[in-house]
Amino acid sequence: MHTTADAAGAAAALAAVPAAERVALVDARFTGHLHALRLALTDPRFPAGATPGALTAQPEARGALTRAMESVTRPAPAEPVHPAPLPDALATRLEADGIAVHRPELGVLVAAVPEDAEGRAKTQAEADAVDEEAVRLRSAVKSRDGFFTTFCISPYSRYLARWCARRGLTPNQVTTASLLTALIAAGCAATGTRPGFVAAGVLLIASFVLDCTDGQLARYSLQYSTLGAWLDATFDRAKEYAYYAGLALGAARGGGHDDVWALALGAMVLQTCRHVVDFAFNEANHDATANTSPTAALSDKLDSVGWTVWARRMIVLPIGERWALIAVLTALTTPRTVFYVLLAGCAVAACYTTAGRVLRSLTRKAKRTDRAAQALADLADSGPLAEAVARSLGRTVPGGTYNAPFWALLATASLLAGPLLAGNGGTWRAVLQAGVYACFAGVAVAQQLKGPLDWLVPPIFRAAEYGLVLTLAARSGAPGALPAAFGLVAAVAYHHYDTVYRIRGGTGAPPHWLVRAIGGHEGRVLAVTTAAALWHGRGFTIALTALAVALALAVLSESIRFWVSSGAPAVHDETGEPA
Repeated sequence: MHTTADAAGAAAALAAVPAAERVALVDARFTGHLHALRLALTDPRFPAGATPGALTAQPEARGALTRAMESVTRPAPAEPVHPAPLPDALATRLEADGIAVHRPELGVLVAAVPEDAEGRAKTQAEADAVDEEAVRLRSAVKSRDGFFTTFCISPYSRYLARWCARRGLTPNQVTTASLLTALIAAGCAATGTRPGFVAAGVLLIASFVLDCTDGQLARYSLQYSTLGAWLDATFDRAKEYAYYAGLALGAARGGGHDDVWALALGAMVLQTCRHVVDFAFNEANHDATANTSPTAALSDKLDSVGWTVWARRMIVLPIGERWALIAVLTALTTPRTVFYVLLAGCAVAACYTTAGRVLRSLTRKAKRTDRAAQALADLADSGPLAEAVARSLGRTVPGGTYNAPFWALLATASLLAGPLLAGNGGTWRAVLQAGVYACFAGVAVAQQLKGPLDWLVPPIFRAAEYGLVLTLAARSGAPGALPAAFGLVAAVAYHHYDTVYRIRGGTGAPPHWLVRAIGGHEGRVLAVTTAAALWHGRGFTIALTALAVALALAVLSESIRFWVSSGAPAVHDETGEPA
């Protein structure tokens, strides 16, 4: 730390710091809360940050900071010296240079640079009147959480987060503890005994408490990281789906020897498709212009009425409500009952959210950007077959406002109608239908996805692919086919979640070579239908298992390489949207 008397001294101190390091400048007259400085100067997710009297710059913004410092210390003859404190003047010049300067919302926290002793005393009195620690604890909790999380978990998990911070624990360590707790819960459920089910329910709630704590710890201590972003993005799904598998194993091992693997896989398919609907809709409208609709206005109006806010947050069955429901039902009922209630609740939530998004899309007049269209194309996860069709046959099909979702639905119908209605899943006719699916899917993505309902294309493809795997495994009757199908869908779903969080971080989809190597959704559909036609009984189970292992190794190795690299974004969910 260096103390200087003027801007020239600050410039010299700045030049002495290696360009690969982060720097911060704080005016010696700064008066206010320490946490205001933490919010502005220690958040690693932004190239620069500022609050009155303080500025920080990451290595990527150091060049711009050096130029700003030169312009401040050596202004043009006709340019008056900037009267503002040096950090404020530099922040203004950074923004003029195109650097995004993060200015955190301070709320009641105080941050100021008083001009004289009287102003300093007044500002200090204002700061002393605020309980800084209480504000810090409140800000550790998301502003938009579900009812169960807000009223049953966060009132004490925030104190657990503070306890962890004071003992030097990191959010990643808490996240890992949450995963391990959930895996132990899944193991307890797999015992198939009533004491095991009770222990599983208790441990699942404990895992969720830790899941809330890790994010609150990250916000309390501002410990954001690329690895933490990856863990936070993927472990929730890993925990939930591992628990589904534990319930299915427990049902098979229990006294009734109940086979609920189809229900477990159905719950995973439905939950993943729900998330893809949310992700695709949000990406399609992330930066849309003229983004208004009567439906959105009504939704905003309902948000101003207290009880409707909580009712609407609960009906979508967010992770807190969902895990509490699963935990209680596990302890008191059977795995089959758990899945029946879960499927019914998720189906209602899916219908509610999808219908609302469709209405918003049809009634709003929004111009969607090239970035949004590219995000939807990446989420579609098209492989070489669909791409080849898009470049050839797709170019001959006239475009239209609703063409993309129409062709996606037609593709899905051509794929699933035979296995579901005619029972031809294990035949070469199903392989032919998969080829038709690939052609129609290519037509669907041939044009830019800028239509009002084009965000439906990715979830339609997910429903088609996952639904086919579930149908073929369930109809095959092969021993172990459904557990193998569960593993295959889990591996593919991980790839799709990984794609979402890379796009959210602004780094784009996974490498194109990876998408091509794992076939795209249409290539995997052809592979599974061909395996069903070639092999029956144990052979089909082995084929599904081999495909699941190969896909998991490919997507996990690339995902781990990316998320632990310095190029990965430090993305954390601050929205509180249902998970």
